[in-house]
Amino acid sequence: MNFEEYSAQDATALAKMVAAGEVTAYELAVLATNGINAVNEKINAVATGPFGSPLDYALDGRFAGVPFVIKDLVCHAMGVPTRMGTRMLADGITPPADTHLMERFRAAGLATLASSTTPEFGYNANTEALVYGPTRNPWDTSRSAGGSSGGSAALVAAGAIPMAHANDGGGSIRIPAAVNGLVGLKPSRGRVPLGPDLDSNALSGKAIEFAVTRSVRDAAALLDEVAVSYPGDRFVIAPPERPWSQEVGADPGTLRIALHTDTWSGTSVDPEIVAAVEQVARTLEDAGHHVERATPTFDWDEFLEATAKAWAAFLSESVAGVEAMTGTKAGPENLEATTWACVQYGRKLSTLEMAAANATFNVVSREVGRFFQSYDVLLTPTTNHPAMELGYLDANADLDALSWTRRIFGAFSFTPLFNTTGTPAISLPLAESREGLPIGVQLAGPMCSESMLIRIAAQLETAMPWARRRPAVHVTSF
Repeated sequence: MNFEEYSAQDATALAKMVAAGEVTAYELAVLATNGINAVNEKINAVATGPFGSPLDYALDGRFAGVPFVIKDLVCHAMGVPTRMGTRMLADGITPPADTHLMERFRAAGLATLASSTTPEFGYNANTEALVYGPTRNPWDTSRSAGGSSGGSAALVAAGAIPMAHANDGGGSIRIPAAVNGLVGLKPSRGRVPLGPDLDSNALSGKAIEFAVTRSVRDAAALLDEVAVSYPGDRFVIAPPERPWSQEVGADPGTLRIALHTDTWSGTSVDPEIVAAVEQVARTLEDAGHHVERATPTFDWDEFLEATAKAWAAFLSESVAGVEAMTGTKAGPENLEATTWACVQYGRKLSTLEMAAANATFNVVSREVGRFFQSYDVLLTPTTNHPAMELGYLDANADLDALSWTRRIFGAFSFTPLFNTTGTPAISLPLAESREGLPIGVQLAGPMCSESMLIRIAAQLETAMPWARRRPAVHVTSF
């Protein structure tokens, strides 16, 4: 097998080839390692690795032998140093055990070869942490790979691996999926385990773990493997009626789809993005769905202020944890300027201020819940613009916590709502800009509606395929 043959397959296809004896897991590991090394010189997406050999995995797992990477944040593997994108951790700390999600990745047979870059503690829609240097978009290396799962998305887009771990606290799966031309599913809150270090209340309930993939069927099959509850989980949500992989190709029926292309923030949206979403709406109408313009309504400024408080509290908590583990005191000499501003703000927040933020999240969630009583799907852009120039979201800017939050979500206004509500959303790479940059389109649904989103996503994948598109930096170029 060569790079051309390897990169043309998604994870499901590669797993079938290994099972059939058409290629060995060792051959895939060698190809992936060489591919990671080759593209990483251009895109700088690796935090640690590639390892000399894959981490241990179940030989009978669904994806046995399929190359994989984990993001250097939240999910961690026993014995693999993690830095979480911060200089506070220098060469990293080495966890003594896997997280629950890492256990699930191993059980699925995924052959983990490296960890990927992230912004500092994940609070940026770009991936340019000082501890690693900037991660570049393989479609145009002068542009951002998005964040916070930018390293994972860049490696998948460049053909080095077929899918990768990602997580999402405000769009961090969907944004890099959109700007790198990938599928980015953010599952429902509580669907994928965060334990044992965290639970479903992490980041005021906004933090979600999963992956970026090249195909809808890979997202569905991986969700089948990792959506498992553990003893001690705060709550267990409703399981699907059947495996999510069986929803790929299933008839979605006639859906009531709301179309919304204006930002709730009042910031601008690139006309090419709007045109792409409207084309998707027409495609859905042609498929028999009912589409009309509609949106949930809420106070953006109140929502943004509450979001800033939630992130500041999370960052101050995270930094306190690092201080306790390492004995290193946090400050401007080892934290990026906006992180330090958020930490200082978070340390001053009172219980009543956090209660007010959570009250705002409750009001917003109730409004979105009412909205989804009238509509099955909300169709929006994923991002306001195609991939932006490196440095646009400079984490070392002289900004306070609220201003930094406004900077991030003014540029990426469509994703954070669904972290607050905990409802699932998926970004699909359904269009390209005139410059050849990927354009992501977001579909969101009510709680526990992953099955419906997978059905309609697969329908769009057939109608508007993207599998043959390749970025400028790709393993086949080496």
